[in-house]
Amino acid sequence: MSTITLSHHPVRTDTRATRAPRAPRGPVGGSVRLTRRGRLVVLVVGLAAALLIGFFVTSGSVATERPGQPEPTRVVMVGSGDTLWGIASEASAGGDVRDMLERIKDLNHLDSGMVTLGQRLHVPTTD
Repeated sequence: MSTITLSHHPVRTDTRATRAPRAPRGPVGGSVRLTRRGRLVVLVVGLAAALLIGFFVTSGSVATERPGQPEPTRVVMVGSGDTLWGIASEASAGGDVRDMLERIKDLNHLDSGMVTLGQRLHVPTTD
């Protein structure tokens, strides 16, 4: 046996009339939608541009802290029994030995006061 149900409300079969209008697909008002690859390309190009700008901004060469002529020096070969303090005291000519020691270390890029036999040191000449 089958059953039929009657409703007091009429059933609409045309649902197009009740739907809200859809938003148009595609770019609206000149906006751009990027794909994943497009976003990656934009990111890489932006990073490369920032890197290049950084190189150009910081590329100014700073060779020395003081402008002008290089400090006049003479070359001294370390002999047997020589110490950096002894070489600095001879080169200071009565001046401050510690200042001369630091100048010699700076000129020769020395980390410590150790010198070896036969090492060539650039020593500032007295003013």
